[in-house]
Amino acid sequence: MSRVSVLLMLAVMASALYLVRTQYESRSLTMEIDRATSLARNLETENDRLDVERRAQATPLRVEKLAREQLHMRTITPAITHYATVPGGATASASTSASAEVRP
Repeated sequence: MSRVSVLLMLAVMASALYLVRTQYESRSLTMEIDRATSLARNLETENDRLDVERRAQATPLRVEKLAREQLHMRTITPAITHYATVPGGATASASTSASAEVRP
C-alpha cells in the first residue's frame, strides 16, 4: 500500500507543478497581450496625429508659399511666357500636328 500512496503522491505533486506552470504561462501571455494592445493603441494615436500633421503641411497655401520662398517659383503671366518653335527642317506631318507656336 505504501508504494501506491507514494506513487499517487508523486502524481499529485506533478499535477500541481504542471498546473502552476500553466497558470504562470497564462498570466505571462495575458500580460503580453495587454502590452501589445497598449502599443497598438499608442501607434494608432501616433498615426492619427501624423496624419493630421501631414494634412496641415499639404495645404495649398503652404505649398505655394514654400514654392515661392524655397524654390523661387512664381505664378505664370503672359509677360514671362516663352513659346517653343518647331525647327525649320521638320517634316510636313510633324508641322501639321504641332504648330509653329504653341499658344494657350
